[in-house]
Amino acid sequence: MIHQIDFHIKELECMKKYPKELSYKGNTQLLEAKKVAIVGSRKPNQYARNMTNLLAAKLSEAGVCIVSGGAIGVDAIAHKAAGFANTIMVAATGLDKRYPAINKNIIQKIEQDGLVLSQFAEGTPSQKYNFVLRNELVVALGDVLIVTYADKNSGTLRSIEYAKKMGKTIYVLPHRIGESEATNELLSKGEAQAIYDIEKFVGIFGAMQEKKYDNFLEFCKTNPYYDEALKKFPSRVFEAELSGEIKIINAKIYLC
Repeated sequence: MIHQIDFHIKELECMKKYPKELSYKGNTQLLEAKKVAIVGSRKPNQYARNMTNLLAAKLSEAGVCIVSGGAIGVDAIAHKAAGFANTIMVAATGLDKRYPAINKNIIQKIEQDGLVLSQFAEGTPSQKYNFVLRNELVVALGDVLIVTYADKNSGTLRSIEYAKKMGKTIYVLPHRIGESEATNELLSKGEAQAIYDIEKFVGIFGAMQEKKYDNFLEFCKTNPYYDEALKKFPSRVFEAELSGEIKIINAKIYLC
């Protein structure tokens, strides 16, 4: 069933125009998670396919939600690798359609377990400019943009332009000369950062995710009394003291 978003999504404030309407199928709680956008060519080489799969899977394991556009190629690989319950797809049509048809089974699973968003009314077909608007929404939702493969004439270039305008950090995979020329050019101009070690890269976002959803640290923001915190989080209090995350002043807890 198609529903309407009836709340404000802060990440979309960076768009040229905040969407007048947004419809969805699935789990809107994913919008509260840390999100990374992964996009790229519809015809990536095998190296990019493998690395896209690994990146999306590892980020998802670290609790990061993967956002993409549901297209064939990099998009579909990213959605599947993330797991359908931890991915957001942004559609370029109304949600009564599943486009592209070759990905209809993937889209249906994301509708059931993850989240599909659209800024287009029911009945809206796939039209060229819709993909441009779709790309802007994908980039806006992600804290950063990862482009795993893009040639110089790729539609992904529009996503890269949006990321620049929004001030998003762009990450790319390092490719051989003559492959993924658009991302190699970004690197040569210093407009993107290369991912050389996937484990280290994912570790950064995993650590940020853990911190973001640390119930104990959120509790400590209220400056509770030490005894109160000790009853609620007995082992965590001692760990936080030793690591220097908190300090005790006049029997109350403060974040460092």
